[in-house]
Amino acid sequence: MSTAPLVVKLGGSALDDLPDPWWDDLAEHARHRPLLLVHGWSRPLKQLGGRHADPAALLRDRYGNQSRWTTPEVIADIKTVSERLAADVLGRLERRGVTARRLLGSDGLVAAAPGERWWWREKQLVELENLVGPITGVDPAPLGELRPGQAHLVTPLARNSAGQEVNTDGDRAAAALAAAVGAATLVLVTDVPHLLVDGAPVTRITAAEAARFRDKGATGGMRKKLRAAGEALDGGVPSVVLGSGTVTDLLAARTGTLLVPGEPSEPPVPAPTATATATA
Repeated sequence: MSTAPLVVKLGGSALDDLPDPWWDDLAEHARHRPLLLVHGWSRPLKQLGGRHADPAALLRDRYGNQSRWTTPEVIADIKTVSERLAADVLGRLERRGVTARRLLGSDGLVAAAPGERWWWREKQLVELENLVGPITGVDPAPLGELRPGQAHLVTPLARNSAGQEVNTDGDRAAAALAAAVGAATLVLVTDVPHLLVDGAPVTRITAAEAARFRDKGATGGMRKKLRAAGEALDGGVPSVVLGSGTVTDLLAARTGTLLVPGEPSEPPVPAPTATATATA
């Protein structure tokens, strides 16, 4: 088995539904190779208070990209739900014999550029202070030595050049971290079994085909996941897999969708249609 780090992004909408056998399987991987986890917070943040479930909490920039409107208060709420989530995740791993610790990406691990300032509000493009920013780099030093039997859980906040703590996309943070630590694979754990392309599930797709679908047919969270997958592959990560199975099943291609480097001439490999239940 490879001893290169394994990076797993835990989708915020999928975390509550992962059963004990799923965690047993993850812990088994952590015993044999370094494990780096990145968590989402979409569902727990919405559950924290009504304002986070309000459609007005989401903004769209002049290029059509969607973002959570992030104020200092929202950063504080993200930290609150992340602390609770981390206690649960780390507890599950430690009960299975895996030493685990949590890090904030904003504590020297993840750097971000200044964010977009122009956003659509009530059909008008207006200038807003929104504490978000694209990732510009990762410094693995705060992780220390990565070794088997040890896991790190990263909350995907970042710090920009002005010293501000900012919100970042969790999938893209996981991609940047995977490239920075030389991960063998990036696993994106979602609440759906496969990527659907033109309504049909696929088990394997090249980066170029995935990018073409991302720009023409993907929506919402899946569009961001495909962008993150492409960035991981461009950063030297050999493969990315997304889906809802155990890590073992995803790595063995028994479920999920495998994304690999390649050109559009290689068509997506279809999956059995019986497993297609959702699109994002």
